[in-house]
Amino acid sequence: MNSATFFLTYTGGIAETNGYFLPTASGGILIDAPEGVTEWLQQQGLRASHLLLTHQHFDHVMDAAAVQALGATIHAFADYDTQLTLEHVSRSWGMPDVKTYRVDELLTTDHPLEIDDFSFSLAHVPGHSPDSVTFYLKDHQTLFSGDTLFQQSIGRTDIPGHGDHRLLLQGIRGKLLSLPAETKVYPGHGGSTTIGREIRSNPYLG
Repeated sequence: MNSATFFLTYTGGIAETNGYFLPTASGGILIDAPEGVTEWLQQQGLRASHLLLTHQHFDHVMDAAAVQALGATIHAFADYDTQLTLEHVSRSWGMPDVKTYRVDELLTTDHPLEIDDFSFSLAHVPGHSPDSVTFYLKDHQTLFSGDTLFQQSIGRTDIPGHGDHRLLLQGIRGKLLSLPAETKVYPGHGGSTTIGREIRSNPYLG
């Protein structure tokens, strides 16, 4: 488990997917639900009142149904769909099916998402997945980037019906790289980085 000043990090599942937990007055906000995160939350004595999905590829939603069963409201950019969860891919890898969950509230980029003391600015950045969104906390200079932007990399764009390399680069450059250089970036896989570092040295963004 890694920790930051205002959230905790869990990494689990076949793709070593990151989930981020932000404690709040009403319980907590979980960003993505990789396999095993429900058990981890219970071991920590934590409860997610809200689950925010950066996108619905299977490795990010394996525990979504379990988190919802414990009372979390699920927020996503699109309704649940097996095309979005890529269950045909997960089966070919020997993974169990994603347990069906319900998206309670559809996300919009028109206005910030307000939950307790947090105000998230959203950006829709398709190209890795049609429903990919990022969550930016201006007050904390923090971006939860999902699988759009990684340390020295970007999201894969070779998934039929999901990937669009040009669209992903366009979204990153237009919506993410315009954030302050000191913005800390916490991705769906791997370690953290900053916007400034990726502008300077990410080989995909040159």
